[in-house]
Amino acid sequence: MPVAFFDLSRQHEPLQDAFQATCARVLESNRFVLGPDVQAFEEEVAGYLDSHHAIGLSSGTDALLVAMMALGIGPGDEVLVPAFTFFGTAGSVVRTGATPVWVDVREDTFNIDLADAEAKLSPRCRAIVPVHLFGQPADMECVMALAGQNDLYVLEDVAQAIGATYQGTRAGTFGEFGALSFYPTKNLGGFGDGGMLMTDDAALAETVVRLRNHGMYPKYVHPLLGGNFRLDSLQAALLRDKLPRLDHYHAARREHAEAYLSELAGLDGIAVPTVSRDAESVWNQFTIRVLDGRREDLRAFLRDRGIGTEIYYPYSLHEQECFAGIGRGGESLPKAPRIAREVLSLPCFPELKEAERSEVVEAVTSFFRKG
Repeated sequence: MPVAFFDLSRQHEPLQDAFQATCARVLESNRFVLGPDVQAFEEEVAGYLDSHHAIGLSSGTDALLVAMMALGIGPGDEVLVPAFTFFGTAGSVVRTGATPVWVDVREDTFNIDLADAEAKLSPRCRAIVPVHLFGQPADMECVMALAGQNDLYVLEDVAQAIGATYQGTRAGTFGEFGALSFYPTKNLGGFGDGGMLMTDDAALAETVVRLRNHGMYPKYVHPLLGGNFRLDSLQAALLRDKLPRLDHYHAARREHAEAYLSELAGLDGIAVPTVSRDAESVWNQFTIRVLDGRREDLRAFLRDRGIGTEIYYPYSLHEQECFAGIGRGGESLPKAPRIAREVLSLPCFPELKEAERSEVVEAVTSFFRKG
């Protein structure tokens, strides 16, 4: 039985009537950038995450960049970032002129290794970016302790983890900022690019509001050098249609992930992810580690059976050509490059059928039992 890695059409098909009505309403309004739908969406997401302020932006990557701009991070500053994550996390640091400090990650959760972060601190470090990778919250108690002891800003990358919790608190609401992404493959996926910043600091929120619109305040007066980081009305309006279903999507992802954990745990040849007892993951991806250099063989075996997989991510960030000679700490990363060569993500989208999931489990098990 073929199994798609991700099939967004299954999620959108039941909402077609609502989407069409929403599109017609926005078209009739002739309000296409920011406007009432963006404001309403901001309020709804802020309420869902229990955050005082939410500011809609053009993408998750831009949300990270604008947050650093609002915090005044720039040349001469250092920012602690995990070496294994999506490119935009570190790319945003470099675009400000600051220096990324490459921090190793944990093998069990794929999140930032805080012992390594502490070891790589310097007087120039001004911020840390914990990434809640694959929907699993980082150890925010230790992140906040490290930040408090060393006067660091905390910018949470919540691109893959909207709705996840750590010790009962929503990811993205611990630090100065939490950055969301609404890219189509995210748990709350839009119809193009979109992002958002969460903060409880009113002054920072106001700065972000101005930065997203070329630093303009009042009209045609520019006390800040910002950019065009605005969220489109149509994106916000369509995301409002999906937001009430988000917890349902999370529950379905969690059901699939728990089944994988139960059925694949103990299988020789792979390591399944670990969920901290303090955390509740929203499973944007279910990512295993394939040991002993057999990832490509397993992936080919699954491909021959029509089962889709993806590799997030094939390289540690410090290995990327554009970062050659940029940053520090890359010489001391015993885990991140190896993990990048082991990870393989299995189908885990909400609308995956139980029979399809069972097909994946049977195929993975069969591969290792055959040796």
